[in-house]
Amino acid sequence: MSDGGLDDLFTFGDEPVDEPAEPVVKRRSTGLWILRNALLIAAATAVTVAALRAANTHVSLLLIIAFFTGLRLVLFAVAQVAPPPAPKRRSAGAGNGGHQADSLRATVRRWERSLGRAHSDPDLYARNVLPALAELSDERLRLRHGITRASDPRRARELLGDPLWAALHDRGRRTAKASELEAYVTVLERL
Repeated sequence: MSDGGLDDLFTFGDEPVDEPAEPVVKRRSTGLWILRNALLIAAATAVTVAALRAANTHVSLLLIIAFFTGLRLVLFAVAQVAPPPAPKRRSAGAGNGGHQADSLRATVRRWERSLGRAHSDPDLYARNVLPALAELSDERLRLRHGITRASDPRRARELLGDPLWAALHDRGRRTAKASELEAYVTVLERL
């Protein structure tokens, strides 16, 4: 069960996913991988030895081979800890003119669905909408005025106004009307 915070608003847990559950991993033969790397090291060694001999410089062949083997192992280790590739973006469809969907639009749609369901379910409103409003209120107060509702309740009440303050502190309250929510958002934007 979620607590209705901002993290819930930005998660994509209930969004349908068009991609397969497990990505297909192409396995290569170990022998072929070793042969490919050995040929790569041999070619790099040959070029390096030729360049050093052309410059009339002598370096141990084992040192050159060890250098390129170590370099190849470092590159292999780096490839193993590389971040996974970014997920493919889904197209938004006809509503977006065929452009790629963006996460902000998906998040706003999720908020709209959550608010739509909250109008008919007071428990959902108290669980999801009020905590999100409270978190947004505290964040705006902290960013703009250096306080939170808990640290300076008197000043926070003055800044938020009585309607929003009452909505945030009366948990047994009915669901808010659309006009009340708009008024709350306006107060938060003014902060």
